[in-house]
Amino acid sequence: MDKKKLLIVDDQNGIRVLLVEVFSSEGYQTFQASNGKLALEIVKQESPDLVLLDMKIPGMDGLDILKHIKEIDPAMKVIMMTAYGELDMIKEATDLGALMHFTKPFDIDEMRTAVHHYLRNSQAV
Repeated sequence: MDKKKLLIVDDQNGIRVLLVEVFSSEGYQTFQASNGKLALEIVKQESPDLVLLDMKIPGMDGLDILKHIKEIDPAMKVIMMTAYGELDMIKEATDLGALMHFTKPFDIDEMRTAVHHYLRNSQAV
């Protein structure tokens, strides 16, 4: 069985490192990007099964990245990560097709559970 691919998009290195560590140890193939341009290149090249996407990224914000991801692959699963209080953006992200969001600082176990849930329920093509 192929490893599920997970892309982590966050401009904070510490968060990327943490998430890569957690999900690599769970047996996922992980990719990381610190900005939108890189994230979209990875989406095109690797077609990840799930994207963990930070809302606030310098340059191209999370909503823009989400729009582009959905243009590339409308079925791609995306979970947003937000700072406290970005409710209007969260609603827009949901309208654009994000599955759910986590507010930072998030509970890593909850995130792990959500990722497992969405990746288990996605049938391999």
